[in-house]
Amino acid sequence: MEFLSSLLLLGLTFILTQALYSRITKTNYKLPPGPYPLPIIGNLLALGNNPHRSLTKLAKLHGPIMTLKLGQVTTIVVSSPEMAKEVLLTHDNTLSNRSVPQAIQVHETDNHSMAFMPVSPLWRDLRKISNAHSFSPKSLDASQHLRREKMQELLHDIHRYNVAGEAMDIGKEAFKTGVNMMSNTVFSVDLISSSDSAGDFKDLVMSIMEVTGTPNLADFFPVLRMLDLQGLKSRNFLSVGKVLDILRGLIDQRVKVRELKGVDTHMDMLNSLLNIADQGNSVMNKFEIELLSLTLFVAGTDTVTSSLEWAMTELLLNENAMSKTKQELEQIIGKGKLVEESDIARLPYLQAVIKESLRLHPQAPLLIPRKANANVEIGGYTIPKDAQIFVNQWAIGRNSSVWENANLFLPERFLGSDIDVKGHNFKFIPFGSGRRICLGLPLAMRTLYLMLGSLINCFNWSLEDGTTVDNMNMDEKFGLTLVKAQPLRVIPQEISN
Repeated sequence: MEFLSSLLLLGLTFILTQALYSRITKTNYKLPPGPYPLPIIGNLLALGNNPHRSLTKLAKLHGPIMTLKLGQVTTIVVSSPEMAKEVLLTHDNTLSNRSVPQAIQVHETDNHSMAFMPVSPLWRDLRKISNAHSFSPKSLDASQHLRREKMQELLHDIHRYNVAGEAMDIGKEAFKTGVNMMSNTVFSVDLISSSDSAGDFKDLVMSIMEVTGTPNLADFFPVLRMLDLQGLKSRNFLSVGKVLDILRGLIDQRVKVRELKGVDTHMDMLNSLLNIADQGNSVMNKFEIELLSLTLFVAGTDTVTSSLEWAMTELLLNENAMSKTKQELEQIIGKGKLVEESDIARLPYLQAVIKESLRLHPQAPLLIPRKANANVEIGGYTIPKDAQIFVNQWAIGRNSSVWENANLFLPERFLGSDIDVKGHNFKFIPFGSGRRICLGLPLAMRTLYLMLGSLINCFNWSLEDGTTVDNMNMDEKFGLTLVKAQPLRVIPQEISN
């Protein structure tokens, strides 16, 4: 305890010294405007419980590019399509590295997870291999039958709620299906066997996302990183370790089968990646496969599930949009039928529903923070070297000067539009843009369309007793992703074909 107190005193002394030094020395460049920082803590109090909302309000006062001092860390926040384009496209080369939270620096994830590792020859090779062998249209087409099977199982589970007339937690059931879709695409096995185990795994994933997104003193005052005062790093060490143990077990099991049989007949991602490793490729090895799998399961399953839950919520709140979605599905594929991935291109209104929901409820409202490798000039201001950069896509999606009726759920705005999810139009970047765009985008979108389309086409839905359109809780829970604070509970009524 005495040692800890001494370290804390040393850290606070250093912080005070740095604060005084920064007041004495002046930079010769012009930072973007921003709120006046308090001594030592800077603008930390301005973040609040929902930083995406707080930063949106501040941007209305200080402009689409602004500076905040979060402890010792200079932070640049951009909140317009024009400024987002500067960061994500024009200066992508200089602003591509990550500002890595202390909590994620466990089990080598900061150096080997493609979501957080620095841009390097290793990062480029890993991403190239993953795109070619895991997320190419050919690879995903080859595994779509596995996702169809999991979707059929979900419909069977929902049928039981229908028979019993009971409300279901749609997020929990969708999470189980999403994880098993992912695990079958990657490993050809179910990772979750029951609703109880789904809850356990979901708790692990939610813990990782929440802890990683929690404001951490160690990130604002780097001298405090050795202390882990809030215990966030130690919590993530345990949670990430448990998920890695699960994934490592599946990979080890497959490696043993390949060694015994000398052949692997599975048509999945793991087979492709192990084949590359067996060919002596020094980039893709068992350790990298473990970390890639971790990224897919943590970043992919929770975000897809939450996106589905928000989309269902918006449709239940908007009877007209729900009716149009059902009508399109009935006309194109037939009432009560499972949506196939090959149907997606023929369902423009369903696509518009997903896009509109992602506009209003982006899963990474501030994207993953970037870090400047050098001084960069943007909009007449300088983003200094080592500054972290937030792209507030939540603010962009709700900006009335960018979107007409910005706060209303209107899928029609995307009909006949060439705006897609691939980061080409900077007023709509749900998966980011540039070289750091989300690796699993193709799989995530297929899964979203398949799940939402099938749920809408095979069942009618009503809110749980006591919940109405007028009193539905739409609060958000901020973390690395933006989830619904109160789970959506709904009662299904099966549609016969």
